[in-house]
Amino acid sequence: MSMNVGSESGDEDVVMSEINTTPLVDIMLVLLIIFLITSPVVLKLQKIALPSETNQALKPKPTTVNITVNKDGDMYWDQKRLADTNELFEFLKKESVKLPQPEVHVRGDQESRYEFIGKVIFTAQRAGIQKVGFITEPPDKIPGTK
Repeated sequence: MSMNVGSESGDEDVVMSEINTTPLVDIMLVLLIIFLITSPVVLKLQKIALPSETNQALKPKPTTVNITVNKDGDMYWDQKRLADTNELFEFLKKESVKLPQPEVHVRGDQESRYEFIGKVIFTAQRAGIQKVGFITEPPDKIPGTK
């Protein structure tokens, strides 16, 4: 005579693979109730006047400084001929303290020597100018394009 208690042999080691979500749902319901109760209290704070929206203009774009150097090494500030690099230095020193600082555009003749352009760049660097650029001619259209 045999007696069998419980389930059949082999079923004892089966692991339950389902997640029990009941505690999670309970916690979420409690948090939801707490937020619903406390939100009207949080919204009824001090009455204050918030600042209104205004549009402010951005800083004005600085004017560019154009320096032209011809093939003989003569320097021009816009259309005014400069005697030497000391005069250029004085002009650039006044421009370098402006906020925002203007850019210096150097227009050098194609046949001018590098020494003349180098003097202008060195003078701009000494005066404290941050941005120096070169103006060039755009290339001709590529044949076959419109």
